[in-house]
Amino acid sequence: MSAVVILASCRRSNVVESVDENELFSIPYGNFEDQLNMFDLTDVGNIHTTMTMRDGFFYIANGEAGKIMELNSYGDLLTLYYNEDSGSGTFTKDKSKHMPIAYPFNSPGAITVDSRKYMYVVSTMPKERQEEDETGTLLYSQIVLRFSSDGTSNDYIGQQGVGGTPFPFIRNIYTTSDDELVVVCTTMEGAMVYWFSESGFLMYKIPIVTKDAPKMPGTAASAAVVASVQDVVPDYSSRRLFVKIDYYQPRLDKDSKAESGIDFVKTFLFPLSVESGKYESPITIPPYEETVSEDYSKLIFKLPYDFLGVSKSGWLFFIISTSSGFNVEMVQPFSQKIIRRHLDVNHNNVLYYSMALSDSGIISALLVGQDRAKIVWWRTDSLTAAILKS
Repeated sequence: MSAVVILASCRRSNVVESVDENELFSIPYGNFEDQLNMFDLTDVGNIHTTMTMRDGFFYIANGEAGKIMELNSYGDLLTLYYNEDSGSGTFTKDKSKHMPIAYPFNSPGAITVDSRKYMYVVSTMPKERQEEDETGTLLYSQIVLRFSSDGTSNDYIGQQGVGGTPFPFIRNIYTTSDDELVVVCTTMEGAMVYWFSESGFLMYKIPIVTKDAPKMPGTAASAAVVASVQDVVPDYSSRRLFVKIDYYQPRLDKDSKAESGIDFVKTFLFPLSVESGKYESPITIPPYEETVSEDYSKLIFKLPYDFLGVSKSGWLFFIISTSSGFNVEMVQPFSQKIIRRHLDVNHNNVLYYSMALSDSGIISALLVGQDRAKIVWWRTDSLTAAILKS
């Protein structure tokens, strides 16, 4: 393994500049075609609605209602994919204004769209087609539905490709600049990544086993450091994965010398070549730091960011929830450039949210409130573009 790439930035400021939020439109709740059905907003742990944005169009997979909505940036409903049995296709407007497409969805989940406007969405197989192990534990139950640009769907993608067996639990799905589909699954051993061609042919199957994760650079092999594989995200423009690993160290009680907990140490991002299976030089990802005053002293807590995604210009986006919204860290891997910004969000008014990063580097979100949901975005793409021009 070659040398570690350490990202440095200017002196840390206690104040992080905010990015202006742009509210594009809102969506009321209900059973009609242009409404979201969230069922029980008090049970936010069971909300299964996700969204993504591509080229200014928003795609919302409303799992509770068994439907998918395609809307433009004004909130106009362009296409509705709906399950006829769920009651989500209750129409109140002229159907000619949007295209309704009936499809027997079963709990649609994560969603992504490629440059051809092919839409991919995670769906659960019928009970009789799910697979269990010998103990009755459900192992394989999810597939990826594929819809062409005209809304038709004649196939689905499983582990082996078109029509394959169901996947293990799908953490997320992605499409690349070559319109290749990447499915990231969670397994008992770590992660399993399936990389498909634009036609749905399986090209690579990449296991990422936690026990075989790279040791933290700069530490002895015998050091008591625990590696936790937190996120695996594909590069947008090349066949490689970014494996985010957070490292922790046991905390020892000063008096008893016994372990009393575990402390976060560092985050490294390991680029992994899909074709060779080899890790490239790791990148240090600076943590989020929060200062807490206590008894006339100040304590600094370091926390790892979540990995949001990669833009087509190669910027890496990381995010963490704060008391007043979200902090975003944008990293250009090999130029030692870092941008930190804050997204102001009042969490008291948000019951549930789904966030997405577009290929151009725009962060968008579906913010579910008590009486309505709203679509917002933050033009973080202009920040990274300004750096590239400088």
